[in-house]
Amino acid sequence: MAVTTDATAGRRASPGPAERSRAYAVLLVVAIVAVSLNLRPAAVSVGPVLTEIRDGLGISPLVAGVLTTLPVVAFAVLGLGAPRAARVLGLHRTMLLSLVLTTLGLVGRSLVSGQVAFLVLSLLALSGAAAANILVPSLVKVHFPDRIGTLTAVYSTALAIGLTAASVATVPLGENLAGVLGDESAGGWRTALGSWAILAAVAAMPWLGLVRREVVPREEGSAISVADAARTSLGRRMALFFALQSFQAYSVFGWFAEVYRDAGFSAGEAGLLLGVITGLGIPVSFIVPSVAARLDDQRLLIVGIMACGPVAYLGLTFAPTTVPYAWAVLTGVSLAAFPLILVLIGMRARTSEGTAALSGFTQSAGYAMAALGPFAVGAMRDASGGWTLPLLVMTVLLVPQLIIGLTVAKPEFIEDELPSADGRAASR
Repeated sequence: MAVTTDATAGRRASPGPAERSRAYAVLLVVAIVAVSLNLRPAAVSVGPVLTEIRDGLGISPLVAGVLTTLPVVAFAVLGLGAPRAARVLGLHRTMLLSLVLTTLGLVGRSLVSGQVAFLVLSLLALSGAAAANILVPSLVKVHFPDRIGTLTAVYSTALAIGLTAASVATVPLGENLAGVLGDESAGGWRTALGSWAILAAVAAMPWLGLVRREVVPREEGSAISVADAARTSLGRRMALFFALQSFQAYSVFGWFAEVYRDAGFSAGEAGLLLGVITGLGIPVSFIVPSVAARLDDQRLLIVGIMACGPVAYLGLTFAPTTVPYAWAVLTGVSLAAFPLILVLIGMRARTSEGTAALSGFTQSAGYAMAALGPFAVGAMRDASGGWTLPLLVMTVLLVPQLIIGLTVAKPEFIEDELPSADGRAASR
């Protein structure tokens, strides 16, 4: 039995007068933007101050690798419970709960002195982000079924802004506020991490006004399930492409601040360079989906995006200080594979049910497969004593990512691979 957590709920639900009101729509947009701003800071804010965290808590390289792997593990595993939570509690209450968990985790991990407690509380913060990560597309489908493209651009851009802010502002927050708050940790890393709890707490406010107008997705036996998507060639290829791009992205987010630090850059400079990479996510979140939606075949677009990766990684490997901002820009462009696959998920299904199933399988399976990425990169760095081996491996992995990307860029639909009964139901 499948759960209509996303597109199916949006197609079948008949919005009432309150939901059609402009004020309610504005509140929903504000709430979606607010939660989207919080989808990445819990994960990304660790990187710029990882050295200080390791020294302050006595974290070993192995545990540091686990810490950088936690985001993808959380998004792969903990996010799977979000649809059921939404079915029981409703979308709005679940979203509010996710922000509460994120806030508590962010505050807690900034206060503890043990590495186990730090990992557990980081997982708590990430569990909230993981649930919201799965449910934001559902909210867009339910409340704005005729403006999916516009709202997807809005929330993906907000996600990129939050990611960039966490990359660029974490170190300055610690350095400038630690003295005021009496934080004696190195670089004020406790203040730096805890500051992001304020953003999560503020984001919860509009959801307090929305819980009274709840949306509870319904079970629908004839809908296409995530298991159906997993049995299709398209679903598996989409998941592999998502996994490979997530491997690259989370390795960059988790380790590139350290790469820059080891190349001789200061903590602030390393954070700024990482901010350039993540900051490019803001314009590409608008540009790439818009361009892709206008093309019948996205293969040329994928080639253009993917070509930037090898140049960036090889430049960072052999000449990191020559043109560091050029390498950062090229890295950021190569990570545009993320908004591209988000729009491809919608373009590779004929129906709302197909979109929901393909999205669920692609993201969960993709994140699960990508969870090895940051850990493997850290292990290779420790084993080799430098970043040359990890960066070369990341370069090589761009080849299968390109090959698989070219296969999913061709027009095809998941419903066409389903058994005939499901296919007929999906076509109605």
